Amino acid sequence: MKIRAGDTVVVISGKDAGKTGQVLRVLPRKNRVVVSDVNIRTRHMKRTPQRAGEIVKYEASLDVSNVMILDPKTKKRARVGYKKTEKGKFRIAKQSGEAIKKGAVATKKATSDAKVVDKAEAKVTKSKEQKAESKDAKTTDKKSPFWKKMGFGAEEMAGEGADVDAGSHMKEDHSVPDQIERSSTRGSSRGS
Repeated sequence: MKIRAGDTVVVISGKDAGKTGQVLRVLPRKNRVVVSDVNIRTRHMKRTPQRAGEIVKYEASLDVSNVMILDPKTKKRARVGYKKTEKGKFRIAKQSGEAIKKGAVATKKATSDAKVVDKAEAKVTKSKEQKAESKDAKTTDKKSPFWKKMGFGAEEMAGEGADVDAGSHMKEDHSVPDQIERSSTRGSSRGS
């Protein structure tokens, strides 16, 4: 393939005909190229528990026959040829004979959509951290009854001035009711 990543190309056919851009990626097996800010597609991503829903815009690939390289001298589209010297073989623009220098591949710009997504991800991680902290606070003592975990212990009630005797009956585990007493009262209350 004569076009490489980093080259500046002109789109010659399709909806973006006449636009110029830099080649971001080359897909030689499919005979396609991805050009920056050309052939923009929109994809609606569904919300998941890990990330917020979003609308993503991306560059789709073009067939390599729909682009031509930009001549560095005349700034017009040109065909690519090769020239052999002692130093090696290199690419040239056939119309002007100017050597085509290897360009650096541009990194993708952070758009405002990406900033919104980053804020949403930060909000999700913050809420997950808060839930984890509250869960740790609730599960401090596994053997204590649920009402003590929730903050309704005899110590708190006695501290407020209520007449609660924090005697021996408060030290027992009352989180599970006595099953035997319930089964006997249930049978008689239903009638025969």
